Amino acid sequence: MNVILSPSAGFCFGVRRAVELVEQLLADGHTVCTLGPLIHNPQFVQSLEARGARVVQSPAEVPSGAVMVIRSHGVPRAVYDEAAARGLEVVDATCPYVAKIHKLVKEASDKGAVALIAGDSAHPEVIGIRGYCRDAVVFENIQQLEKATAENPKLRDMPVIAVAQTTFHAREWSNCRDFIKRVYTNAIIFDTICSATSIRRQEAEKLASQADAMVIVGGRKSSNTAKLQILCAAHCPSFLVEDASELPREVLAHAECIGVTAGASTPACIIKEVLNAMTGIENTDNIDSNENEDNAEPEDIDFAAALEQSFKTLNVDERVRGVVVGFSPNEVQVDLGTKHAGYVPLSELTDDSTVKPEDIMNVGDEIELVVLRVNDQDGTVMLSKRRIDALKSWDEIVDASEEDKIVEGTVIEVIKGGLLATVNGVKVFIPASQSGIPRSGDLGTLLHKPVRMKIIEINTGRKRAVGSIRAVLKDERKELAEKFWEEAEIGKQYTGKVKSLTSYGAFVDLGGVDGMIHVSELSWSRIRHPSEVVNVGDTVNVTIKDLNPETKKVSLSYADKGENPWDVFVRDYQVGDIVDAKIVNFMTFGAFAQIIPGVDGLIHISQIADHHVAKPQDELEMGQEVRVKIIEIEEDRKRISLSMREAAAEEGTGDSGYDTDEEDSYDNN
Repeated sequence: MNVILSPSAGFCFGVRRAVELVEQLLADGHTVCTLGPLIHNPQFVQSLEARGARVVQSPAEVPSGAVMVIRSHGVPRAVYDEAAARGLEVVDATCPYVAKIHKLVKEASDKGAVALIAGDSAHPEVIGIRGYCRDAVVFENIQQLEKATAENPKLRDMPVIAVAQTTFHAREWSNCRDFIKRVYTNAIIFDTICSATSIRRQEAEKLASQADAMVIVGGRKSSNTAKLQILCAAHCPSFLVEDASELPREVLAHAECIGVTAGASTPACIIKEVLNAMTGIENTDNIDSNENEDNAEPEDIDFAAALEQSFKTLNVDERVRGVVVGFSPNEVQVDLGTKHAGYVPLSELTDDSTVKPEDIMNVGDEIELVVLRVNDQDGTVMLSKRRIDALKSWDEIVDASEEDKIVEGTVIEVIKGGLLATVNGVKVFIPASQSGIPRSGDLGTLLHKPVRMKIIEINTGRKRAVGSIRAVLKDERKELAEKFWEEAEIGKQYTGKVKSLTSYGAFVDLGGVDGMIHVSELSWSRIRHPSEVVNVGDTVNVTIKDLNPETKKVSLSYADKGENPWDVFVRDYQVGDIVDAKIVNFMTFGAFAQIIPGVDGLIHISQIADHHVAKPQDELEMGQEVRVKIIEIEEDRKRISLSMREAAAEEGTGDSGYDTDEEDSYDNN
């Protein structure tokens, strides 16, 4: 037979806190009166009475000089007023989760809201919550809520605040919450079910589904203990016992696997007593615990030590782990497994004030946090996820610096001397010289853009980091350059970006390597400057014309300059054609005229007119349109001879017959 103990069995932190307060008062010699049984466990209450802690039902029963302790369930506001009127010393052991519900409903009630309270109307906790409301509707399930809404339809449009008893069933609360969201137009809903209750029930149900029988240890007047038995009974035979004497030994003797859990008000000593008693059933000596995987004997389980651990004191700046147990519009409730009620304000959850807590996490999520403030008197601890994320991010920055790793961030500001970027919440300064932007460039082009960088400097004491985008770009270009020289060959085509312009050509970034397009390669026609064809930043298609791996020089031709004008001319024109041409240049021996862009022909001085011409400028002007006849084409030398005289003669505008011995050479290369 295996006996498996649920990890969450025993005191919740609210009960532990109340017990600790009473035991400290007794140790200090005070006369103690608890307003009602401190916890729903008769054996433990009797042990407290034996030590001098008397149970009373109202402040009127508290003798003069005694301390009245308000138990973890809480009480209505009127009880505090009565105690104050009698001059009693009050120690408030109200569970911080319950006290928070009191505060929420009081603030809402003062503003005219009606409280919708999910819970048992006869339970002390619900009675206490009800005592902070002017108007309230209490319901135990979705059916009662629907009935109350139908009987009072005005509630649908009234301002309401919805809360749940801390031990209310999570599934039933989910149904009620969905109904409220769907039907009520002005409802504010708070998830107030205690984490200990939710986790205890989840573990108990899982254990019951695996066991042959379940033993639930706790007082019969304990609401959460009774609900544990009902939950477990749906899976296997389940028995509620207040102590070891009530164990159904004959039934358990036939079970191979027995699960054990306990209510939130069950002391560790009683749980231990039950486990020890079970060793006598069929000589069982194999007792497991989910938290003691070595199958230790029950007498080896140190419940006192476990209880002491739960009283652990938290310190500011301490890193802790907790489980998300609920949400409100402005915070997240977290169970730390200690006596404290943990909460994370929305401002300490994320930098984005527009996000809702439930959008980024779920109930049951385990998260790491840092302690901001501890209030032992109220039993609360303020926590921060945002700051723990920042600490973890800083550790990652330090690791990246030590390991020369690349990190990703976003530029958030242009400041004097450079840029400011964030990397997972950590601010990193990027000097202008490390931005990858040329000295004369605009740093603003990187604003709000994602960037990749290396951390080149760390100041651990001041938590400051310096990053370099340039270092990443340099490494990337080096890798690209190595790949380029492995694959490059004359005639291979590339797509690149124009990086800079000079008077003699355009430099193109091919990806790790720069190549140059000579000005003569940019256009078939003559141009004075590369800017007549391309601009910095243009994407261009180029072909490798020549390359030298030793000098790392690459010559390119511009693949987008179109068809060779000479090929067009040879295809479309022939000797004897009379065409229009434009004067584009003068020489002493004649004038050059453009037939089509990129193709010029020579009008020899002797072919300008039918009379003597001293110099071409006497008859012609730059840019003048003239009629010429193609009289000769030398394809191998790409030379064209033109005649204005013959064109004029054939078209009847003049005659020919002028001769000269002057001639010079020209071509269309």
